[in-house]
Amino acid sequence: MQKLVQNFIRTTNAFDVDGALSLFAADAVIDDVSVGDSFVATEGVRRYIERFFVGYNTCSKLLSMESPDNFNAVVRLDFTGDFGHEIGTLTIAANSAGLIERIDADLE
Repeated sequence: MQKLVQNFIRTTNAFDVDGALSLFAADAVIDDVSVGDSFVATEGVRRYIERFFVGYNTCSKLLSMESPDNFNAVVRLDFTGDFGHEIGTLTIAANSAGLIERIDADLE
């Protein structure tokens, strides 16, 4: 999970949408309660990354990560961008192929 999380941060910080998408399963879901919406499958995940990472010039910094097993992690991130500064939590679930199948996101 550590490598998957690091790759997610690296690709989104570089605004590499295709690189970030390569980390997700085709049927992945991002549920972000802070924006009140879910983003489903490749096109939904693309919209999320383009809107909230590229669109806001978001830079993420890892604050902490708890990973009880090889398929789940709770990640705390420091986000900065055109919106200012926020701290958020991503609860990430990966499938057996090592791809992200779900992210539950929220801001503190």
